Amino acid sequence: MKKCNKIILLSVFSALGGASGSALASGFALIEQSASGLGNAYAGQAAAAEDASTIFFNPAGMTRLPGRSFVVVGNLIKPSATFNNTATTPAISTTGGAGPYALNGNGGDGGDLALVPNAYLSWQLGPKLFAGVGVSVPFGLKTDYDANWMGRFHAITSELKTININPSIAYKVSDTISVGAGLNWQRVEAELTKAVNYSFVASAGGIPGVANNTEGSNKIEGNDSTWGFNFGVMINPSPATNIGLAYRSAMAYKLSGTVSYSGRTAFLNSVLAGAFGSTVAAAAGAQIGDGAVTADLKLPASLSTAFKHQINSQWDVLADATWTQWSSLKSLDVVRSSGVLLESTPFNYRAVWRVGVGANYRPNDAWTVRAGVAYDQTPTSDLYRTPRIPDQDRTWLAIGGQYKISKASAIDFGYAHLFVKSASIALTGPPALSAAAAAGRGSLIGNFDNKVDILSIQYRHSF
Repeated sequence: MKKCNKIILLSVFSALGGASGSALASGFALIEQSASGLGNAYAGQAAAAEDASTIFFNPAGMTRLPGRSFVVVGNLIKPSATFNNTATTPAISTTGGAGPYALNGNGGDGGDLALVPNAYLSWQLGPKLFAGVGVSVPFGLKTDYDANWMGRFHAITSELKTININPSIAYKVSDTISVGAGLNWQRVEAELTKAVNYSFVASAGGIPGVANNTEGSNKIEGNDSTWGFNFGVMINPSPATNIGLAYRSAMAYKLSGTVSYSGRTAFLNSVLAGAFGSTVAAAAGAQIGDGAVTADLKLPASLSTAFKHQINSQWDVLADATWTQWSSLKSLDVVRSSGVLLESTPFNYRAVWRVGVGANYRPNDAWTVRAGVAYDQTPTSDLYRTPRIPDQDRTWLAIGGQYKISKASAIDFGYAHLFVKSASIALTGPPALSAAAAAGRGSLIGNFDNKVDILSIQYRHSF
């Protein structure tokens, strides 16, 4: 059995390294860390401590898990994001307004099916001391539109992947109070692509000889690793009641990577090579030249308060409120190694709340039935919403359950549907874009119809 456990964990760890998800909690946070929690729409998870996934939600909860326990989770996530055009205007080819591009289609469905795995292992070191480690995906994003859609000069593909390794420790202070804390090593990889209006760039730079409607694309890639922390407190005012308080720190990155361009004409390549002199070459290179780039990214801190109460042997109720400090993300500025700003995406996010309630029902010793509802605020506004993250407030409805295979093993499963409000977008110019950028990209005016379906399953084993 020990050899089998190691094989399962190693397989999950390998899969996590390539996992990416679509933003399902506010912004692009991923709360999908357990199937047991999904059945309750993740209500009350900082107080639930049902299995080793408590390492993510509240490490103090490990003191409620005697012996050793591991959990392997698979989350199948299908978001949908479709754009409805109302008043979009095309990009122009020159600063004088000549040669507008074809408007083309609405981009198709920007959401992609994703598999996001997680794994957790906890063990009791002594009567009061517990340790554990979690491997998770706390942030993720992927939107992918048709390459020739009307918003292509704003965004085509946006992908952010994370992996988080979270060694933790917990201590049982008394029969009613436990504390826990952990370190978080987190790695992020990001990729952004969009169409590039070469005709407009040449016109703005005073470079003749580039035909109207000459476009290509660019790809910005970057990655970095950083450290953070989390801690939690678990209080039992009575044997039937758990109260949890949990905090996860912000994660500050300085991504480094490259920008590369495709579709440049032979003439533009000659300009970059110095055909019009070094001054023009340098100016053109700052706009459409391949090279090294950096970007600062600060992912938010969060604070959760949670409650779980066992009414009787069959019923539990859960509730929570989680605050996420998305106000730490003001903009994403991509800067060349020369110090020249390549592009800036303003976010101006605000801090938000997520609240949820849930219930568990145990009809017999083998089965548990779960349900939950939650409301999750968006950190963005209509003024700054971008097709890269067409986020809006969402309501979670979830159901799930557990089947105990044996005294030591169980299968948990859950399903949730997220009803997302219509997300208006109006990229017409300042302040979200400069006037020059708006002319070269065209406006994007309309709304996104979004929804998400999540199916999760997990295996837990105590030994």
